[in-house]
Amino acid sequence: VQLQASGGGLVQAGGSLRLSCAASGGTFRSYVMGWFRQASGKEREFVAQISWGGGSTYYADSVKGRFTISRDNAKNTVYLQMNSLKSEDTAVYYCAATLRSGTSLYDYDYWGQGTQVTVSS
Repeated sequence: VQLQASGGGLVQAGGSLRLSCAASGGTFRSYVMGWFRQASGKEREFVAQISWGGGSTYYADSVKGRFTISRDNAKNTVYLQMNSLKSEDTAVYYCAATLRSGTSLYDYDYWGQGTQVTVSS
Protein backbone atom coordinates (compact mmCIF):
# COMPACT_ATOMS: atom_id res chain seq x y z
CA VAL A 1 0.00 0.00 0.00
CA GLN A 2 1.22 3.51 -0.80
CA LEU A 3 0.64 6.35 1.65
CA GLN A 4 0.63 10.10 0.98
CA ALA A 5 0.55 12.45 3.95
CA SER A 6 -0.47 16.10 3.69
CA GLY A 7 -1.75 19.00 5.73
CA GLY A 8 1.34 20.09 7.59
CA GLY A 9 2.38 23.70 7.95
CA LEU A 10 3.27 26.54 10.28
CA VAL A 11 0.87 27.35 13.10
CA GLN A 12 1.02 29.40 16.27
CA ALA A 13 0.97 27.72 19.66
CA GLY A 14 -2.59 26.99 20.69
CA GLY A 15 -3.70 26.59 17.11
CA SER A 16 -4.95 23.60 15.16
CA LEU A 17 -4.03 21.57 12.09
CA ARG A 18 -5.53 18.52 10.44
CA LEU A 19 -3.26 16.04 8.75
CA SER A 20 -4.51 13.65 6.10
CA CYS A 21 -3.02 10.44 4.78
CA ALA A 22 -4.40 8.99 1.56
CA ALA A 23 -3.81 5.32 0.84
CA SER A 24 -3.72 3.54 -2.49
CA GLY A 25 -2.79 0.17 -3.86
CA GLY A 26 -4.15 -1.97 -1.07
CA THR A 27 -7.25 -2.87 0.89
CA PHE A 28 -7.25 0.12 3.20
CA ARG A 29 -9.85 -1.23 5.59
CA SER A 30 -7.59 -4.21 6.32
CA TYR A 31 -4.90 -2.03 7.87
CA VAL A 32 -4.42 -0.63 11.31
CA MET A 33 -3.25 2.94 10.75
CA GLY A 34 -0.88 4.96 12.85
CA TRP A 35 0.71 8.37 13.07
CA PHE A 36 4.28 8.87 14.21
CA ARG A 37 6.45 11.95 14.45
CA GLN A 38 10.12 12.73 14.43
CA ALA A 39 11.55 15.94 15.79
CA SER A 40 14.94 17.14 14.64
CA GLY A 41 17.69 15.12 16.31
CA LYS A 42 15.26 12.75 17.99
CA GLU A 43 13.96 9.27 17.32
CA ARG A 44 10.66 8.67 15.60
CA GLU A 45 7.90 8.28 18.18
CA PHE A 46 4.38 6.94 18.25
CA VAL A 47 1.53 9.45 18.26
CA ALA A 48 -1.74 7.63 17.62
CA GLN A 49 -3.28 4.46 16.23
CA ILE A 50 -6.71 3.51 14.92
CA SER A 51 -8.17 0.07 14.34
CA TRP A 52 -9.42 -1.33 11.04
CA GLY A 53 -12.98 -0.17 11.51
CA GLY A 54 -12.15 2.96 13.48
CA GLY A 55 -13.81 1.81 16.66
CA SER A 56 -10.63 1.63 18.70
CA THR A 57 -8.00 4.33 19.11
CA TYR A 58 -4.88 4.72 21.18
CA TYR A 59 -2.74 7.78 21.89
CA ALA A 60 0.61 8.67 23.28
CA ASP A 61 0.28 10.37 26.66
CA SER A 62 1.86 13.52 25.24
CA VAL A 63 -1.04 14.11 22.82
CA LYS A 64 -3.97 12.55 24.65
CA GLY A 65 -6.87 14.98 24.89
CA ARG A 66 -5.44 17.25 22.19
CA PHE A 67 -5.13 15.02 19.11
CA THR A 68 -7.81 12.88 17.50
CA ILE A 69 -7.18 10.14 14.95
CA SER A 70 -9.99 9.09 12.62
CA ARG A 71 -10.43 7.29 9.33
CA ASP A 72 -12.80 7.21 6.39
CA ASN A 73 -12.58 3.80 4.78
CA ALA A 74 -14.76 4.94 1.87
CA LYS A 75 -12.11 7.56 1.03
CA ASN A 76 -9.09 5.41 1.96
CA THR A 77 -7.92 8.20 4.24
CA VAL A 78 -6.81 8.55 7.83
CA TYR A 79 -6.75 11.89 9.63
CA LEU A 80 -5.02 13.43 12.61
CA GLN A 81 -6.79 16.42 14.08
CA MET A 82 -4.33 18.35 16.23
CA ASN A 83 -5.63 20.98 18.63
CA SER A 84 -3.97 23.10 21.31
CA LEU A 85 -0.66 22.71 19.56
CA LYS A 86 2.54 23.28 21.50
CA SER A 87 6.05 24.07 20.35
CA GLU A 88 7.09 20.57 21.38
CA ASP A 89 4.71 19.16 18.76
CA THR A 90 7.03 20.49 16.06
CA ALA A 91 8.16 17.50 13.99
CA VAL A 92 7.80 15.67 10.73
CA TYR A 93 4.63 13.61 10.96
CA TYR A 94 4.40 10.23 9.26
CA CYS A 95 1.43 8.00 8.64
CA ALA A 96 1.95 4.27 8.64
CA ALA A 97 0.03 1.07 8.03
CA THR A 98 0.20 -2.42 9.43
CA LEU A 99 -1.78 -5.65 9.22
CA ARG A 100 -0.95 -6.25 12.88
CA SER A 101 -1.08 -3.65 15.64
CA GLY A 102 1.31 -1.89 17.96
CA THR A 103 2.93 1.35 19.00
CA SER A 104 6.46 0.61 17.88
CA LEU A 105 7.59 1.85 14.51
CA TYR A 106 8.84 -1.70 13.89
CA ASP A 107 5.24 -2.91 14.01
CA TYR A 108 4.44 -0.95 10.84
CA ASP A 109 5.24 -2.10 7.32
CA TYR A 110 4.25 0.84 5.13
CA TRP A 111 5.11 4.50 5.56
CA GLY A 112 4.16 7.79 4.00
CA GLN A 113 6.72 10.42 3.09
CA GLY A 114 6.07 12.71 6.07
CA THR A 115 4.68 16.20 6.42
CA GLN A 116 6.31 18.99 8.43
CA VAL A 117 4.43 20.57 11.32
CA THR A 118 6.00 23.64 12.88
CA VAL A 119 4.47 25.27 15.94
CA SER A 120 5.72 28.75 16.76
CA SER A 121 5.61 29.97 20.33
